[in-house]
Amino acid sequence: MKRKIAIVAGGDSSEWQVSMRSAAGLDSFIPSEKYEKYIVVIIGQDWHVELPSGEKLPIDKNDFSFTYQGEKIKFDFAYITIHGTPGENGILQGYFRLLNIPFSCCDVLQAALTFDKYACNNYLRSFGIRVANSIVLRAGESVTDEQVMQEIGLPCFIKPSVGGSSFGVTKVKTQDQIQEAIAKAFSEGEEVMIEAYMQGTEVTSGMYKTKTATRIFPITEVVTDNEFFDYDAKYNGQVDEITPARVSAEITEQVQQTTAKIYRILNAKGIIRVDYIIDAEGNINLLEVNTTPGMTATSFIPQQVRAAGLDIADVMTEIIENEF
Repeated sequence: MKRKIAIVAGGDSSEWQVSMRSAAGLDSFIPSEKYEKYIVVIIGQDWHVELPSGEKLPIDKNDFSFTYQGEKIKFDFAYITIHGTPGENGILQGYFRLLNIPFSCCDVLQAALTFDKYACNNYLRSFGIRVANSIVLRAGESVTDEQVMQEIGLPCFIKPSVGGSSFGVTKVKTQDQIQEAIAKAFSEGEEVMIEAYMQGTEVTSGMYKTKTATRIFPITEVVTDNEFFDYDAKYNGQVDEITPARVSAEITEQVQQTTAKIYRILNAKGIIRVDYIIDAEGNINLLEVNTTPGMTATSFIPQQVRAAGLDIADVMTEIIENEF
């Protein structure tokens, strides 16, 4: 009998549409001959499964099941592809832990930590990972333009500390943009990060581990004419994504080993993707850690899997079967 897989998508943030695209990608990647797949959409209190016929049936939150033609169907595994709350910050991970349902990605602590960019970067800094200087603001707090200029400098990035897909992010070049950018970032969440700008080559590095294997993918170089790798660059084609990246073998190895170090420090699970800036001196500077990376057909991870000469169906199978 095939294992029943829930591809869990949606979420309560601006990224829910990106999540739905990732769900469609995963549905195409996970082999149908091995698994019975269902897309489960979670938006607020609306939890439902979408059947291939287009019919939508409610999920019983008590045991994460649904009833179809009088039969109660329970899931064997959840592939979480919600980018944002509640799938990227530990909430769903805790729910599945309570129900003893295996899932694809990092556990509660790791998900909560990596979701908060300020907390994660400063935690990893203590292990020798290079990160940009930053200031954090929480709801009700403020900072003067002069403090930002003195502690961070310009240009800088002002962004939600717990967001993704570049929603609410501003590259601030002049002092008079600071407060407007802070307000914009607060519109996406209750915590804002003001981060020093790092100039250099942006790359991203993916990997995963199972009980028997460690697979670190070729790295991707991110090139865009936009001010930064914003939403349009990510999802509307305003970017060149070059895999493998046009950097030396030595730098590539350093990036991959840094990703492996971060994976170990965090005790990560499933696929993670780590974004970096390589500066003019060849230093590798962390941007952020993503524990539920995008999985559309054109996302970084599927590109890197192909560049590694791997079959994405085999990768999905390894990640699922590793939990049993």
